[in-house]
Amino acid sequence: MVEQTEVTLDELRHLVSERALTGETVLLNMGPQHPSTHGVLRLLLELDGETVVNCIPDIGFLHTGIEKNMEAKTYEKAAVMTDRLDYLNTSGNNLVYCLAIEKLVELDVPPRAQAVRVILAELQRIASHLVWLGTHALDLAAMSVFLYCFREREMIMDILEMCGGQRMMSTYFRPGGLWRDVPAEFEDAVRQFLRVFPRRVDEYEALLTHNPLFLERTRHIGVLSKEDALRWGVTGPALRASGVPHDLRKAMPYSGYEQYDFEVPTHTEGDTYVRYLLRVEEMRQSVRIVQQALDKLPYGPVRSNNRKFVPPPRSELGHSMEAVIHHFKLWTEGFSAPAGGVYVAVESPRGELGVYLEGNGSPKPHRVYWRTPSFANLQVLPLIAKGHLVADLVALIGTIDIVLGDTDR
Repeated sequence: MVEQTEVTLDELRHLVSERALTGETVLLNMGPQHPSTHGVLRLLLELDGETVVNCIPDIGFLHTGIEKNMEAKTYEKAAVMTDRLDYLNTSGNNLVYCLAIEKLVELDVPPRAQAVRVILAELQRIASHLVWLGTHALDLAAMSVFLYCFREREMIMDILEMCGGQRMMSTYFRPGGLWRDVPAEFEDAVRQFLRVFPRRVDEYEALLTHNPLFLERTRHIGVLSKEDALRWGVTGPALRASGVPHDLRKAMPYSGYEQYDFEVPTHTEGDTYVRYLLRVEEMRQSVRIVQQALDKLPYGPVRSNNRKFVPPPRSELGHSMEAVIHHFKLWTEGFSAPAGGVYVAVESPRGELGVYLEGNGSPKPHRVYWRTPSFANLQVLPLIAKGHLVADLVALIGTIDIVLGDTDR
């Protein structure tokens, strides 16, 4: 819904052009609602006819105070809150927080757990891109693609539920490894997905890549130059579509990504269309990574044996009083982390997802700060929207691939 908005004259002088103050352009309020179904967002629009002169995003409708809430919990108990940030990348949120804890307390992670983390993080990346592709196409009236994308996403959701007991927010990654080992049927389920998915990606492309209507709505729309992308701190597919081949999995490998052979797709045009092409190519590269990780999945434990930070295995609780006491103390009191701060970043489906974690010697973090890609990437919306039509705004919101829970936190 688009309706007129009421703001003070002083506010307008800082937000819009002088033409709006004299009535030459129109101020309209888009939202707060779910524009293009990507989250609760309000846009203050200045329009000259149907042309966007200014576009000011207004965020904060989903602010939850997660960072401060995490500081009120022990390190392990705070992990459950990470799933609620970017709800399309719950495994990635778990991963970066666990990596920060492991760096802060110098906690090891067994090789099998590292490989499973990579497999699930890449499956989560594919699932996130599928939601993006399906909703982005639906925004532009391509309904069939939405149904096809969610068909494949269900296969991934079943695998995640198989491992963690929940489709989305399982907190399956834990400091020092995983909550538990993957079930016996895990490998067959992943291999079945790998057999099916490449052909399904071909189907998406057959529907969209050379579709004249899709091309008309996306080519030369929302162009973001390499210089502007770097200036505004854009990361992820939006940055790589503007010609910067920066991917943290290659630039600063974590969780053993240096062991895997994959490419970083890059384009230079920087418009809505190549951002679509790039994400499709990224899904194909994620399939390559998952295939390699699965082929050499090692046997062994899935969580560190460092009992200072990791509770004993559940199998010991039935016959060892020491294990019960140890388990009780870790879950009620938590473990203490040394004073000092660390920053760890991973490549989420939307870009650089980082955590600054600071300890002070107590069982609770002194400071938790998240560097979320959606927040930074959203800031370029006014830049790429200027000069386009109101009808293009839905495509532009979608092409950034924002998650408002990731933006507001």
